[in-house]
Amino acid sequence: MTVVLEGRIIKEGTAEGTALVSPEPIGFLGGVDPATGVVREKGHPLEGESVAGRVLVFPRGKGSTVGSYVIYALARNGVAPAGMVLADCEPIVALGAIMAGIAVVDQVDLSRIRSGDRVRLEGGTVTVG
Repeated sequence: MTVVLEGRIIKEGTAEGTALVSPEPIGFLGGVDPATGVVREKGHPLEGESVAGRVLVFPRGKGSTVGSYVIYALARNGVAPAGMVLADCEPIVALGAIMAGIAVVDQVDLSRIRSGDRVRLEGGTVTVG
């Protein structure tokens, strides 16, 4: 079954990939290894998972403004998410995505997306399935 969700465009673009869903916010500085794309925050639900090439789905970012540069470094190192879908995109994630060229949509009902779902972002539309 295909589900179509509408959201607000933070960074225009098209992205497609397998969803990696976190029920908790993600802090990129210290939480995600910029060289490998692996979530390394101890106790985080995604600890040990790679964000590389996936559509990262999470409620919001957290932590230091340097997190924007970690998102940029993920892209420079070829291990960034293909796209990001959030409930509420705050400035840290928005700036990082803009610098890195990663498509981002927020104001989306995340309960409709599960890890492993095929997800496509196009403009403000998020297609699941």
